[in-house]
Amino acid sequence: MKRSRKFIVVFGCGRIGSAIASVASMKGHNVIVVDKDERSFRRLSSEFSGFTVVGDAAEFETIKKSQVANADIVFALTNDDSTNYFISVCSRYIFGVEKVVARVYDPAKAKIFEESGVEVVCPVTLMVEKLRFYIDGGDKL
Repeated sequence: MKRSRKFIVVFGCGRIGSAIASVASMKGHNVIVVDKDERSFRRLSSEFSGFTVVGDAAEFETIKKSQVANADIVFALTNDDSTNYFISVCSRYIFGVEKVVARVYDPAKAKIFEESGVEVVCPVTLMVEKLRFYIDGGDKL
């Protein structure tokens, strides 16, 4: 039986990380957000009721301290593909998290993540797919 209340760890508290952490928290999920810059947590909504961890996600101890071992979902949303890969592989294979989602900036690296069992969101690919509609003769998205 699936739990309706999930335990979610979000690495990176930029625009996307803070938004997804805030949404998950408002939906009643348990959320931990990790960022190396404490000021980034200001982006979280005033309704955010989760926890924050200041630390470098490129360091194993930070990942461990973030309680990833208990996570239902891990989002690797830092601004660095290598860091996101490290978070993803550690979460998936060391801590056994089944649902790991990573933002990947370089579309050429997406396959490496996918082959490691990580779900990928690539902003470049998403934009190209959306804009391609106009090339194909569409006038509205």
